[in-house]
Amino acid sequence: MNKEEQERRKKSPVQIRNKKASFEYFFVDTFTAGIVLTGTEIKSIREGKASLVDSFCVIYNGEMWVKGMNISPYFYGSFSNHEARRDRKLLLTKRELHKLEEATKQVGFTIVPVLIFLDSHGRAKVDIALAKGKKEFDKRQTLREKQDRREMDRAIKHF
Repeated sequence: MNKEEQERRKKSPVQIRNKKASFEYFFVDTFTAGIVLTGTEIKSIREGKASLVDSFCVIYNGEMWVKGMNISPYFYGSFSNHEARRDRKLLLTKRELHKLEEATKQVGFTIVPVLIFLDSHGRAKVDIALAKGKKEFDKRQTLREKQDRREMDRAIKHF
């Protein structure tokens, strides 16, 4: 991912993060995928009414699917409103799919959605990460580092 992409991503009006994922996993590699949505789902995402908590990705029949992603029903939707927790297809290249499929065959690796954002054309994109689960002591170390960073910021602020 180059600097231009990172800047565009930061400027996105919608950024829905999976904060729990960075606490539970080490991210080995990240990919950006398109997501197949219905009309009312994109409207809900633009309002920021989506959640990635407890969601994960699976590869089934050569396609990547995200399971457990919650996109709230659109308030102004009619009878054609969408289901909140349906499985949604992710759009990746064959090379990326193959790489992820091979990596998940190894013990301890999984694929986790990390971020939903809108690109410059208004399309929803999902950042997914090839992740390895953290052990209990790794989680404690992460909390300790976070607390140390906070204390350093407070000390700098007082000067």
